[in-house]
Amino acid sequence: MSRMTTVLAKELKELSRDRKTLGLTLFMSPVLIVMLIFGMGTFMKKKHTTQMDKELEIAMVGAEYAPNLVAYLKAQGIHLKKVADPDAAIRNQDEDVYLRIGKDFDEKWRKGEPAMVEVVSDSTRQDASIPTRRVHSQLQAYNQTVGALRLVARGISPAVISPMVVTDKDLSTPEARKGLALSFMPYLLILGGFIGGAAFVIDMTAGERERQSLEPLLTTPASRSEIVTGKITASVCISMLSVLFTCLAFKLAAMITPGLGSMMDVRMMAVVKMMLILVPIVAVGSALLTVISSNAKSVKEAQSYMSMLMLLPMLPTIILMINPIKNQLWMFAVPFLSQNQLLLKVLRSENIPALEWLVYFGANLGIAWLLWFAAVKRYQNEKLAVAS
Repeated sequence: MSRMTTVLAKELKELSRDRKTLGLTLFMSPVLIVMLIFGMGTFMKKKHTTQMDKELEIAMVGAEYAPNLVAYLKAQGIHLKKVADPDAAIRNQDEDVYLRIGKDFDEKWRKGEPAMVEVVSDSTRQDASIPTRRVHSQLQAYNQTVGALRLVARGISPAVISPMVVTDKDLSTPEARKGLALSFMPYLLILGGFIGGAAFVIDMTAGERERQSLEPLLTTPASRSEIVTGKITASVCISMLSVLFTCLAFKLAAMITPGLGSMMDVRMMAVVKMMLILVPIVAVGSALLTVISSNAKSVKEAQSYMSMLMLLPMLPTIILMINPIKNQLWMFAVPFLSQNQLLLKVLRSENIPALEWLVYFGANLGIAWLLWFAAVKRYQNEKLAVAS
């Protein structure tokens, strides 16, 4: 144990000398978290306010056939706008939405037949969704109002056409609904825990090989397992410190962010749970990076793996977007997927059963141990001290 702690102290002391790398490792992720959440919250609130409350001007092809409809929309803040070619304007993203009123609108209206009104938009444009919804909702309200008046004019109660009253009862908790807005957070936290100490690990393994300073360490009385354990423990300490700052930054962002920030409920207990969840993935990431770096002959070669490693935490999010599935016990044994599901549970203030905790820690710490064993086997190779 004393030899392992000596290696640990040696690695932490060497890292403390490189203050720039230490600062980037500890504070880059927290700063990015605050900037991202605060920026998103401010932008979303501003966009919602401007697009929902401001007067909306849209083109209405065939407006002369439905003057009453045009007058109703004007009273609701949707005004007529002259556009030469509305289709081209939408394709060029000059306009968000426009109405096309059929030429036979007036004739069918007088006969009491359904008259066509077409809402034209580009569904692939996210910025056009709010104006399109506004137009749809006002057309639906006008449609219901006129339909009810027609029935009243014929001496029929409007309730006749509604044999059922369908209502929704949402059993989700407020925290669960808030968690929907935070679905991107697990990826950021997992990524920070998984490769948060990458620069540190690469430097103390591949960097030492390149500088040819690893050989003196291997000639000390410390066993290879003690050396590997000391290096991985040092990486875990730095990574967990970065994770702590990231979780606290998440809490801070929830307090200062307007709009989106009010949807976050990150108590200190939730922060503790998130840190506890990230401990195994930090151990897995540190051990995996140690194995990869020990097989690289230079820092540049070790860094070439980073792009692939950054994609791994994204896989659960992509899979769940394509094929949403219910939580099952086996999922808590799969790296990245298990962290994603548990973090979402914490964000949604859901209870995590003891069996899920047991499967999670058992499987992920078992994977970390296998990677530690692989790193020890690699360090037992005498060629490790040779950079090329």
